Amino acid sequence: MAVDPRQVIGAFLTLTMFAMLSNMIKRDYFDSPQAGISDASSIQFSVIKVEEKDLENLPAVSQGPWKERDPELRPCWDKPALKETEESRGYITFSLTNGPEYHISQVAAAVVIASYLGATLVLPEIRGSELGQRRDFDDVYDVEKFMKRMEGVIKIVKELPAEGETERPAVVKVPNRVTEDFIRQNIEPVFQRKSYLRLAVFFPSTNLKKIKKQSKEFESLSCLASFGALDLKPEIQEVANSMVERLKALSQKSDGRFVAVDLRVDVLDMKGCKEEEGAPGRKSCYNAQEIGEFLRKLGFGVDTTIYLTQTWWHERLNVLKEMFPKSYTKDDIIPAEKKGKFLGSGSAELEKALDFSICSQSDVFVPAISGLFYGNVVGKRVPSGRTQILVPHQASTAAAAAASSPSELISSYVARRRHMAYSCYC
Repeated sequence: MAVDPRQVIGAFLTLTMFAMLSNMIKRDYFDSPQAGISDASSIQFSVIKVEEKDLENLPAVSQGPWKERDPELRPCWDKPALKETEESRGYITFSLTNGPEYHISQVAAAVVIASYLGATLVLPEIRGSELGQRRDFDDVYDVEKFMKRMEGVIKIVKELPAEGETERPAVVKVPNRVTEDFIRQNIEPVFQRKSYLRLAVFFPSTNLKKIKKQSKEFESLSCLASFGALDLKPEIQEVANSMVERLKALSQKSDGRFVAVDLRVDVLDMKGCKEEEGAPGRKSCYNAQEIGEFLRKLGFGVDTTIYLTQTWWHERLNVLKEMFPKSYTKDDIIPAEKKGKFLGSGSAELEKALDFSICSQSDVFVPAISGLFYGNVVGKRVPSGRTQILVPHQASTAAAAAASSPSELISSYVARRRHMAYSCYC
């Protein structure tokens, strides 16, 4: 019986395709992490950074459990109105510390307190991480937008009037999740005695779950102050946006999608990052190898682009680079002409501002470190529909993480709508 040569060729091509597909599946999903590390280690890096010319040999198809964005939400709070007949009863001053994730809570607390007391809010200074370092509010944030958004809500001045500079303010400690009851019981009596207060905002909790119901006006003001008040200064936002575009360009094989991981080597050695007592395997911080294995087990391919909040490359990140060669720090992707200003000495606040913006815009966010940065990044992502936030510590053990699907590791802030943002957006 004659055999059609076209059938022979077709059968050969079909078998070849299935063989290639089988090898691809094994490589991306079933190899052990150690096997993956061994394979990746064979790549010789002359430097830690991966240049674009090195990306040509990466797989042509990106593997990864990418999720489409959810619909965007709209603010559902009412803008509180300032009583026009009411004159200012005094002044509220405060300082911003520790980076944008703290600034959001500090500003929100100051705004609701000033409104409740009928006081004038003085724009804060920004204190640096080192003693004596100070920046003006408009060095980091868009002052004009802030004042415009607060117009008709509270009175704001850029500087304390001269007559107030001769007085000493009463210092009041305020929790970051301040309530009406706390203001009425602990702050209002002090303000009645001395109408010039300096707020010292402390953080008894970094959890941003919904709090018990307040009055509608107070809730609206809290929402506005938390989510509708602060924008980065245009110059800083432009640098952050250019870095996001750079990451997208490096992610062409995954349709421009990238993962942002809040992973800072200096934080990993802190006491708060040690294994939780009574819960073996459950921690609040995860190192580079643990994050790399976590992402691989979830199905992210070797060509996945990863942004790390680390500023400069550190040898303790090498293991992640071996698993995911396209892992980058700020130093790798920031425009060269901006390095001196944004990554130089005394620029910690600017570095954190870039991290906060990039992590808020990434397709996937992984908090390797729990805390306020994680909570407030979630608060920025929820309204934009960027809800693929994968949390390692939601799996009690590494084995549980390996057996989990991405949907099971979505942040409980999102999966159970526990974040306070869900009470502000609809």
